Amino acid sequence: MRILAISDIEVRELKDNFDAGQFGKIDLILSCGDLPPEYLTSVRQRIDAPLYYVLGNHDLRYRQSPPVGCMDLSFTTTSIGGLRLLGISGSRWYNGGKHQYHETQMRLQLFKLYFTLWRNPVDIVFAHAPLRHIHDAEDRCHRGFRSFHNLIHRFQPKYFLHGHIHASFRKDTERITRINNTKIINCCGSYVFEL
Repeated sequence: MRILAISDIEVRELKDNFDAGQFGKIDLILSCGDLPPEYLTSVRQRIDAPLYYVLGNHDLRYRQSPPVGCMDLSFTTTSIGGLRLLGISGSRWYNGGKHQYHETQMRLQLFKLYFTLWRNPVDIVFAHAPLRHIHDAEDRCHRGFRSFHNLIHRFQPKYFLHGHIHASFRKDTERITRINNTKIINCCGSYVFEL
């Protein structure tokens, strides 16, 4: 299965200069947040593949105008093509806005999912925020969640995808960190990978 992961920054290759051949056959699109709903609608229309999304700390218009043909997977799981997915919305609390969580709130959200994950382990976790001390930053807004470490150690997904941290990458290997058998990937802009 070929997966396109997107987050935070609208890329020209998926917008004005779209060339379907550049991305090849895409079977699934995952949005890690902070992208306008119109952008997701456009990506979904241009690439004929299911698109699942989670909400970022700047995704405030989704309730009034959700992206067309896309599915919100915030704090829930699903299966597609033999893959199990878990979506996690939001960032660390920094000013009281929507989709912001204190560490204890995120830990509780994840704890509610543990029985489901124990019975049906997931292959891919995609979130807006990163793990604490992996791909995150030290300012209040961009710190990752410590509770994500426990999630990864306990359930060992193949991939943990995130956005929120804006970065440029010269090589794809710069966006990837491995914890045991889990690849942590910053999906800022766009990233294509295969399972």
